[in-house]
Amino acid sequence: MRSLSRILLRSLRQPICSSLQSRLQCFCTSSTTESAPAPANGERDAARSGASIETATKHFDVSPFALYLLDRGPETVAVVTKEELLEYHRLMFTMRRMEISADQLYKAQKVRGFCHLYDGQEAIAAGMARVVTNEDYLITAYRNHCQQFIRGDTVEGVIAELLGRVSGCSQGKGGSMHLYFPENNYFGGNGIVGAQVPLGTGLGFAAKYKKENVISVTMMGDGAANQGQVYESFNMAALWKLPVVYVIENNQYGMGTAANRAAANPLYYTRGAYIPGIRVDGMDVLAVQEATRFAKNWCLQGNGPIILEMQTYRYHGHSMSDPGITYRTRDEINEMRRTRDPIEKVKSRLFDAGWVTSEELKQTEKTIRQEVDEAVQRALNAPEPPGELLWKHLYTSELAYIRGTAIDNGYEVSPKAR
Repeated sequence: MRSLSRILLRSLRQPICSSLQSRLQCFCTSSTTESAPAPANGERDAARSGASIETATKHFDVSPFALYLLDRGPETVAVVTKEELLEYHRLMFTMRRMEISADQLYKAQKVRGFCHLYDGQEAIAAGMARVVTNEDYLITAYRNHCQQFIRGDTVEGVIAELLGRVSGCSQGKGGSMHLYFPENNYFGGNGIVGAQVPLGTGLGFAAKYKKENVISVTMMGDGAANQGQVYESFNMAALWKLPVVYVIENNQYGMGTAANRAAANPLYYTRGAYIPGIRVDGMDVLAVQEATRFAKNWCLQGNGPIILEMQTYRYHGHSMSDPGITYRTRDEINEMRRTRDPIEKVKSRLFDAGWVTSEELKQTEKTIRQEVDEAVQRALNAPEPPGELLWKHLYTSELAYIRGTAIDNGYEVSPKAR
Protein backbone atom coordinates (compact mmCIF):
# COMPACT_ATOMS: atom_id res chain seq x y z
CA MET A 1 0.00 0.00 0.00
CA ARG A 2 2.93 2.33 0.67
CA SER A 3 4.08 1.85 -2.92
CA LEU A 4 0.57 2.59 -4.21
CA SER A 5 0.40 5.87 -2.29
CA ARG A 6 3.82 6.89 -3.58
CA ILE A 7 2.76 6.20 -7.18
CA LEU A 8 -0.46 8.16 -6.75
CA LEU A 9 1.17 11.17 -5.14
CA ARG A 10 4.12 11.26 -7.49
CA SER A 11 1.91 11.39 -10.52
CA LEU A 12 -0.30 14.08 -9.00
CA ARG A 13 2.58 16.49 -8.52
CA GLN A 14 -25.83 17.45 -14.08
CA PRO A 15 -29.15 17.36 -12.68
CA ILE A 16 -29.38 18.01 -8.94
CA CYS A 17 -31.64 16.62 -6.22
CA SER A 18 -34.56 19.03 -5.90
CA SER A 19 -34.21 19.41 -2.12
CA LEU A 20 -30.71 20.80 -2.64
CA GLN A 21 -31.42 22.81 -5.77
CA SER A 22 -31.12 26.22 -4.12
CA ARG A 23 -28.00 25.28 -2.14
CA LEU A 24 -26.01 23.64 -4.89
CA GLN A 25 -26.39 26.20 -7.66
CA CYS A 26 -22.65 26.71 -8.07
CA PHE A 27 -22.86 27.02 -11.82
CA CYS A 28 -24.35 30.51 -12.03
CA THR A 29 -21.38 32.75 -12.93
CA SER A 30 -18.65 31.64 -15.27
CA SER A 31 -15.22 33.23 -15.04
CA THR A 32 -13.76 34.75 -18.17
CA THR A 33 -11.08 32.74 -19.86
CA GLU A 34 -9.16 32.71 -23.08
CA SER A 35 -10.48 30.23 -25.61
CA ALA A 36 -8.67 26.89 -25.65
CA PRO A 37 -7.65 24.98 -28.77
CA ALA A 38 -10.21 22.49 -29.98
CA PRO A 39 -9.52 18.93 -28.84
CA ALA A 40 -9.23 17.74 -32.40
CA ASN A 41 -6.40 20.18 -33.08
CA GLY A 42 -4.49 19.02 -30.03
CA GLU A 43 -4.86 15.40 -31.05
CA ARG A 44 -3.73 16.14 -34.61
CA ASP A 45 -0.70 18.02 -33.31
CA ALA A 46 0.21 15.09 -31.08
CA ALA A 47 -0.12 12.69 -34.01
CA ARG A 48 2.07 14.85 -36.28
CA SER A 49 4.80 14.99 -33.63
CA GLY A 50 4.74 11.24 -33.22
CA ALA A 51 3.43 11.48 -29.65
CA SER A 52 1.90 8.34 -28.23
CA ILE A 53 -1.86 8.36 -27.70
CA GLU A 54 -1.00 7.51 -24.08
CA THR A 55 0.53 10.96 -23.59
CA ALA A 56 -1.86 12.95 -25.77
CA THR A 57 -3.89 15.57 -23.96
CA LYS A 58 -7.58 16.31 -24.09
CA HIS A 59 -9.52 19.41 -23.15
CA PHE A 60 -12.39 19.04 -20.71
CA ASP A 61 -14.88 21.74 -19.78
CA VAL A 62 -15.13 22.12 -16.02
CA SER A 63 -18.01 23.41 -13.97
CA PRO A 64 -18.10 27.24 -14.11
CA PHE A 65 -17.03 29.35 -11.16
CA ALA A 66 -18.81 32.16 -9.33
CA LEU A 67 -16.49 35.07 -8.58
CA TYR A 68 -16.39 37.74 -5.87
CA LEU A 69 -14.14 40.83 -6.10
CA LEU A 70 -12.37 39.29 -9.09
CA ASP A 71 -12.41 40.39 -12.72
CA ARG A 72 -11.03 37.07 -13.90
CA GLY A 73 -11.11 33.61 -12.44
CA PRO A 74 -9.75 30.13 -13.05
CA GLU A 75 -9.67 28.48 -16.44
CA THR A 76 -12.90 26.71 -17.35
CA VAL A 77 -11.09 24.27 -19.62
CA ALA A 78 -8.69 21.75 -18.09
CA VAL A 79 -6.00 20.13 -20.22
CA VAL A 80 -5.11 16.67 -18.91
CA THR A 81 -3.54 13.44 -20.09
CA LYS A 82 -4.94 9.96 -19.85
CA GLU A 83 -2.52 9.05 -17.08
CA GLU A 84 -3.39 12.14 -15.04
CA LEU A 85 -7.08 11.28 -15.22
CA LEU A 86 -6.35 7.65 -14.35
CA GLU A 87 -4.34 8.77 -11.31
CA TYR A 88 -7.25 10.90 -10.15
CA HIS A 89 -9.46 7.84 -10.37
CA ARG A 90 -6.96 5.68 -8.48
CA LEU A 91 -6.38 8.26 -5.78
CA MET A 92 -10.06 9.01 -5.13
CA PHE A 93 -11.06 5.35 -5.25
CA THR A 94 -8.33 4.54 -2.72
CA MET A 95 -9.64 7.31 -0.45
CA ARG A 96 -13.19 5.99 -0.82
CA ARG A 97 -12.16 2.44 0.09
CA MET A 98 -10.11 3.68 3.05
CA GLU A 99 -13.09 5.59 4.44
CA ILE A 100 -15.44 2.66 3.87
CA SER A 101 -12.98 0.49 5.80
CA ALA A 102 -12.95 3.02 8.65
CA ASP A 103 -16.75 2.89 8.66
CA GLN A 104 -16.73 -0.91 8.92
CA LEU A 105 -14.09 -0.92 11.66
CA TYR A 106 -16.06 1.62 13.67
CA LYS A 107 -19.22 -0.44 13.42
CA ALA A 108 -17.21 -3.49 14.53
CA GLN A 109 -16.11 -1.43 17.59
CA LYS A 110 -12.48 -1.55 16.52
CA VAL A 111 -12.34 2.27 16.14
CA ARG A 112 -13.53 4.16 19.20
CA GLY A 113 -14.39 7.78 19.91
CA PHE A 114 -15.26 10.24 17.18
CA CYS A 115 -14.79 9.39 13.51
CA HIS A 116 -15.67 11.81 10.69
CA LEU A 117 -15.59 10.35 7.18
CA TYR A 118 -14.76 12.09 3.91
CA ASP A 119 -16.46 9.92 1.30
CA GLY A 120 -18.22 12.11 -1.25
CA GLN A 121 -15.68 14.91 -0.79
CA GLU A 122 -12.63 13.16 -2.28
CA ALA A 123 -12.37 15.49 -5.28
CA ILE A 124 -11.32 18.37 -3.03
CA ALA A 125 -8.31 16.60 -1.51
CA ALA A 126 -7.32 15.04 -4.84
CA GLY A 127 -7.66 18.19 -6.96
CA MET A 128 -5.70 20.27 -4.47
CA ALA A 129 -2.93 17.67 -4.30
CA ARG A 130 -2.05 18.22 -7.94
CA VAL A 131 -1.27 21.90 -7.34
CA VAL A 132 -0.33 22.25 -3.68
CA THR A 133 3.06 20.70 -2.91
CA ASN A 134 4.53 19.34 0.31
CA GLU A 135 6.43 22.62 0.64
CA ASP A 136 3.13 24.44 1.08
CA TYR A 137 1.49 24.42 4.50
CA LEU A 138 -1.78 22.54 4.99
CA ILE A 139 -4.08 22.48 8.00
CA THR A 140 -7.67 21.32 8.34
CA ALA A 141 -10.40 20.30 10.77
CA TYR A 142 -11.30 16.85 12.02
CA ARG A 143 -12.55 15.36 8.71
CA ASN A 144 -8.92 14.77 7.88
CA HIS A 145 -8.10 11.19 6.92
CA CYS A 146 -7.70 11.88 3.20
CA GLN A 147 -5.55 14.97 3.77
CA GLN A 148 -3.22 12.79 5.85
CA PHE A 149 -3.05 10.33 2.97
CA ILE A 150 -2.26 12.89 0.26
CA ARG A 151 0.49 14.37 2.43
CA GLY A 152 2.49 11.17 2.49
CA ASP A 153 0.98 8.73 4.95
CA THR A 154 -0.31 5.33 3.85
CA VAL A 155 -3.68 3.65 4.19
CA GLU A 156 -2.08 1.35 6.75
CA GLY A 157 -0.73 4.33 8.70
CA VAL A 158 -4.06 6.17 8.75
CA ILE A 159 -6.04 3.10 9.80
CA ALA A 160 -3.44 2.21 12.44
CA GLU A 161 -3.89 5.59 14.10
CA LEU A 162 -7.67 5.21 14.02
CA LEU A 163 -7.28 1.81 15.68
CA GLY A 164 -5.01 3.21 18.38
CA ARG A 165 -1.97 1.24 17.22
CA VAL A 166 1.60 2.30 17.89
CA SER A 167 2.45 2.40 14.16
CA GLY A 168 0.08 5.35 13.65
CA CYS A 169 1.35 8.90 13.15
CA SER A 170 0.69 9.80 16.82
CA GLN A 171 1.57 6.32 18.08
CA GLY A 172 -2.11 5.57 18.47
CA LYS A 173 -2.74 8.41 20.95
CA GLY A 174 -4.34 10.92 18.57
CA GLY A 175 -7.00 8.90 16.81
CA SER A 176 -9.27 9.96 13.98
CA MET A 177 -9.36 13.69 14.72
CA HIS A 178 -5.65 14.32 15.26
CA LEU A 179 -3.65 13.10 12.29
CA TYR A 180 -0.41 14.92 11.47
CA PHE A 181 2.44 14.67 8.99
CA PRO A 182 4.75 17.56 9.94
CA GLU A 183 7.65 16.36 7.78
CA ASN A 184 5.50 17.28 4.77
CA ASN A 185 4.10 20.45 6.36
CA TYR A 186 0.73 18.95 7.22
CA PHE A 187 -0.31 20.42 10.55
CA GLY A 188 -3.17 18.15 10.98
CA GLY A 189 -6.66 17.62 11.82
CA ASN A 190 -7.88 19.77 14.67
CA GLY A 191 -10.77 18.83 16.92
CA ILE A 192 -12.08 22.26 17.98
CA VAL A 193 -14.42 23.82 15.43
CA GLY A 194 -12.68 26.66 13.61
CA ALA A 195 -9.58 26.60 15.84
CA GLN A 196 -7.32 25.65 12.93
CA VAL A 197 -8.11 28.89 11.07
CA PRO A 198 -5.95 31.19 13.25
CA LEU A 199 -3.23 28.53 13.16
CA GLY A 200 -3.33 28.39 9.36
CA THR A 201 -3.20 32.17 9.27
CA GLY A 202 -0.12 31.99 11.47
CA LEU A 203 1.45 29.56 9.02
CA GLY A 204 0.81 32.10 6.28
CA PHE A 205 2.47 34.77 8.43
CA ALA A 206 5.48 32.49 8.96
CA ALA A 207 5.78 31.89 5.22
CA LYS A 208 5.80 35.63 4.52
CA TYR A 209 8.11 36.43 7.42
CA LYS A 210 10.65 33.83 6.27
CA LYS A 211 10.23 34.92 2.63
CA GLU A 212 9.23 31.42 1.55
CA ASN A 213 7.64 31.07 -1.85
CA VAL A 214 4.78 28.96 -0.46
CA ILE A 215 1.17 29.29 0.63
CA SER A 216 -0.87 28.17 3.62
CA VAL A 217 -3.97 26.18 2.71
CA THR A 218 -6.34 26.57 5.65
CA MET A 219 -9.43 24.38 5.44
CA MET A 220 -12.69 24.54 7.37
CA GLY A 221 -16.27 23.38 7.05
CA ASP A 222 -19.34 25.51 6.51
CA GLY A 223 -20.21 24.96 10.17
CA ALA A 224 -16.98 26.70 11.22
CA ALA A 225 -17.49 29.65 8.90
CA ASN A 226 -19.61 31.53 11.47
CA GLN A 227 -16.90 31.44 14.15
CA GLY A 228 -15.58 34.78 15.37
CA GLN A 229 -11.96 33.63 15.21
CA VAL A 230 -12.41 33.01 11.49
CA TYR A 231 -13.11 36.70 10.86
CA GLU A 232 -10.31 37.84 13.12
CA SER A 233 -8.04 35.69 10.94
CA PHE A 234 -9.52 37.09 7.73
CA ASN A 235 -8.85 40.62 8.98
CA MET A 236 -5.23 39.92 9.88
CA ALA A 237 -4.53 38.07 6.62
CA ALA A 238 -6.02 40.88 4.53
CA LEU A 239 -4.20 43.64 6.44
CA TRP A 240 -0.83 41.95 6.08
CA LYS A 241 -1.48 40.37 2.66
CA LEU A 242 -0.67 36.90 3.91
CA PRO A 243 -0.45 34.04 1.36
CA VAL A 244 -3.39 32.09 2.77
CA VAL A 245 -5.92 30.14 0.72
CA TYR A 246 -8.98 29.70 2.93
CA VAL A 247 -10.88 26.62 1.75
CA ILE A 248 -14.47 26.32 3.00
CA GLU A 249 -15.73 22.79 2.37
CA ASN A 250 -19.46 23.45 2.16
CA ASN A 251 -20.96 19.97 2.38
CA GLN A 252 -24.40 21.55 2.92
CA TYR A 253 -24.80 20.58 6.59
CA GLY A 254 -23.11 21.77 9.77
CA MET A 255 -23.66 18.66 11.87
CA GLY A 256 -27.42 18.22 11.35
CA THR A 257 -28.33 21.77 10.36
CA ALA A 258 -28.64 22.77 6.72
CA ALA A 259 -26.33 25.61 5.72
CA ASN A 260 -29.19 27.89 4.67
CA ARG A 261 -30.72 27.55 8.14
CA ALA A 262 -27.49 28.34 10.00
CA ALA A 263 -26.02 31.16 7.91
CA ALA A 264 -27.61 34.53 7.20
CA ASN A 265 -25.33 34.65 4.16
CA PRO A 266 -24.83 31.11 2.78
CA LEU A 267 -22.67 32.44 -0.07
CA TYR A 268 -19.52 31.53 1.78
CA TYR A 269 -17.15 32.68 -0.95
CA THR A 270 -18.33 36.26 -0.30
CA ARG A 271 -17.99 36.06 3.48
CA GLY A 272 -14.53 37.61 3.55
CA ALA A 273 -16.11 40.97 2.57
CA TYR A 274 -12.74 42.50 1.62
CA ILE A 275 -11.17 39.19 0.50
CA PRO A 276 -11.85 37.89 -3.04
CA GLY A 277 -13.59 34.56 -3.32
CA ILE A 278 -14.47 31.81 -5.77
CA ARG A 279 -17.27 29.27 -5.57
CA VAL A 280 -16.15 25.91 -6.93
CA ASP A 281 -17.94 22.68 -7.80
CA GLY A 282 -16.16 20.54 -5.23
CA MET A 283 -17.52 17.37 -6.82
CA ASP A 284 -15.49 18.03 -10.00
CA VAL A 285 -11.82 17.25 -9.45
CA LEU A 286 -10.75 19.26 -12.50
CA ALA A 287 -12.65 22.32 -11.28
CA VAL A 288 -10.90 21.97 -7.92
CA GLN A 289 -7.55 21.63 -9.70
CA GLU A 290 -8.02 24.81 -11.74
CA ALA A 291 -9.41 26.83 -8.83
CA THR A 292 -6.51 25.78 -6.61
CA ARG A 293 -4.01 26.67 -9.33
CA PHE A 294 -5.55 30.14 -9.65
CA ALA A 295 -5.67 30.68 -5.88
CA LYS A 296 -2.06 29.62 -5.36
CA ASN A 297 -0.83 31.94 -8.11
CA TRP A 298 -2.93 34.76 -6.66
CA CYS A 299 -1.25 34.41 -3.27
CA LEU A 300 2.27 33.97 -4.63
CA GLN A 301 1.90 37.17 -6.64
CA GLY A 302 1.57 39.10 -3.37
CA ASN A 303 -2.17 39.77 -3.56
CA GLY A 304 -2.92 38.47 -0.09
CA PRO A 305 -5.53 35.88 0.91
CA ILE A 306 -8.33 34.36 -1.14
CA ILE A 307 -11.35 32.20 -0.28
CA LEU A 308 -12.40 29.05 -2.13
CA GLU A 309 -15.86 27.74 -1.30
CA MET A 310 -15.95 24.10 -2.36
CA GLN A 311 -19.55 23.04 -2.89
CA THR A 312 -19.57 19.38 -1.96
CA TYR A 313 -21.60 16.70 -0.16
CA ARG A 314 -20.83 14.11 2.48
CA TYR A 315 -22.43 10.71 2.08
CA HIS A 316 -22.17 9.77 5.75
CA GLY A 317 -23.52 11.69 8.70
CA HIS A 318 -21.52 14.34 10.50
CA SER A 319 -19.72 11.61 12.42
CA MET A 320 -20.23 7.90 12.87
CA SER A 321 -22.65 8.59 15.74
CA ASP A 322 -24.90 10.48 13.31
CA PRO A 323 -27.03 8.28 11.02
CA GLY A 324 -27.31 11.23 8.65
CA ILE A 325 -30.94 10.62 7.68
CA THR A 326 -32.88 12.46 10.38
CA TYR A 327 -32.37 15.86 8.74
CA ARG A 328 -32.16 14.70 5.11
CA THR A 329 -33.72 11.83 3.19
CA ARG A 330 -32.16 8.69 1.79
CA ASP A 331 -33.49 9.77 -1.60
CA GLU A 332 -31.45 12.98 -1.39
CA ILE A 333 -28.25 11.05 -0.60
CA ASN A 334 -28.89 8.48 -3.33
CA GLU A 335 -29.62 11.19 -5.88
CA MET A 336 -26.33 12.91 -5.08
CA ARG A 337 -24.48 9.62 -5.44
CA ARG A 338 -26.19 8.93 -8.75
CA THR A 339 -25.77 12.35 -10.38
CA ARG A 340 -22.81 14.11 -8.75
CA ASP A 341 -20.36 11.47 -7.51
CA PRO A 342 -16.77 12.73 -8.08
CA ILE A 343 -15.35 9.32 -8.94
CA GLU A 344 -18.07 8.55 -11.44
CA LYS A 345 -17.47 11.94 -13.08
CA VAL A 346 -13.82 11.05 -13.69
CA LYS A 347 -14.80 7.64 -15.01
CA SER A 348 -17.26 9.24 -17.43
CA ARG A 349 -14.52 11.51 -18.77
CA LEU A 350 -12.22 8.54 -19.28
CA PHE A 351 -14.96 6.67 -21.14
CA ASP A 352 -15.95 9.68 -23.24
CA ALA A 353 -12.32 10.21 -24.26
CA GLY A 354 -12.08 6.57 -25.33
CA TRP A 355 -9.07 6.09 -23.05
CA VAL A 356 -10.31 3.07 -21.06
CA THR A 357 -13.01 0.46 -21.01
CA SER A 358 -15.35 -0.36 -18.17
CA GLU A 359 -13.61 -3.69 -17.64
CA GLU A 360 -10.21 -2.02 -17.27
CA LEU A 361 -11.47 0.30 -14.55
CA LYS A 362 -13.23 -2.57 -12.80
CA GLN A 363 -9.93 -4.44 -12.65
CA THR A 364 -8.17 -1.35 -11.26
CA GLU A 365 -10.82 -0.99 -8.58
CA LYS A 366 -10.60 -4.69 -7.71
CA THR A 367 -6.84 -4.34 -7.21
CA ILE A 368 -7.26 -1.25 -5.02
CA ARG A 369 -9.88 -3.00 -2.88
CA GLN A 370 -7.50 -5.87 -2.29
CA GLU A 371 -4.58 -3.57 -1.43
CA VAL A 372 -6.69 -1.53 0.99
CA ASP A 373 -7.97 -4.71 2.64
CA GLU A 374 -4.41 -5.94 3.08
CA ALA A 375 -3.35 -2.57 4.55
CA VAL A 376 -6.25 -2.71 7.02
CA GLN A 377 -5.27 -6.20 8.08
CA ARG A 378 -1.68 -5.12 8.70
CA ALA A 379 -2.96 -2.22 10.80
CA LEU A 380 -5.14 -4.61 12.80
CA ASN A 381 -2.11 -6.81 13.45
CA ALA A 382 0.05 -3.88 14.61
CA PRO A 383 0.78 -3.71 18.36
CA GLU A 384 -0.99 -1.35 20.71
CA PRO A 385 1.06 1.42 22.38
CA PRO A 386 3.07 0.27 25.40
CA GLY A 387 1.88 1.57 28.76
CA GLU A 388 4.82 3.92 29.26
CA LEU A 389 3.61 6.07 26.34
CA LEU A 390 0.75 7.29 28.53
CA TRP A 391 3.05 9.70 30.38
CA LYS A 392 5.36 10.64 27.54
CA HIS A 393 5.13 13.91 25.57
CA LEU A 394 4.00 15.76 28.71
CA TYR A 395 5.36 19.06 30.01
CA THR A 396 7.22 17.62 33.01
CA SER A 397 9.92 15.16 33.92
CA GLU A 398 8.43 14.10 37.26
CA LEU A 399 6.91 10.99 35.79
CA ALA A 400 6.20 9.31 39.14
CA TYR A 401 3.94 12.12 40.31
CA ILE A 402 1.77 12.88 37.30
CA ARG A 403 -1.80 12.55 38.43
CA GLY A 404 -3.75 9.85 36.66
CA THR A 405 -0.83 7.90 35.16
CA ALA A 406 -1.52 4.94 37.41
CA ILE A 407 -4.63 3.47 38.98
CA ASP A 408 -3.61 4.41 42.52
CA ASN A 409 -2.21 7.93 42.05
CA GLY A 410 -5.19 9.88 40.84
CA TYR A 411 -4.96 12.31 43.78
CA GLU A 412 -1.35 11.78 44.79
CA VAL A 413 0.53 14.95 45.73
CA SER A 414 4.20 15.28 44.84
CA PRO A 415 6.72 15.82 47.68
CA LYS A 416 7.45 19.37 46.46
CA ALA A 417 3.80 20.32 46.95
CA ARG A 418 3.64 19.04 50.56
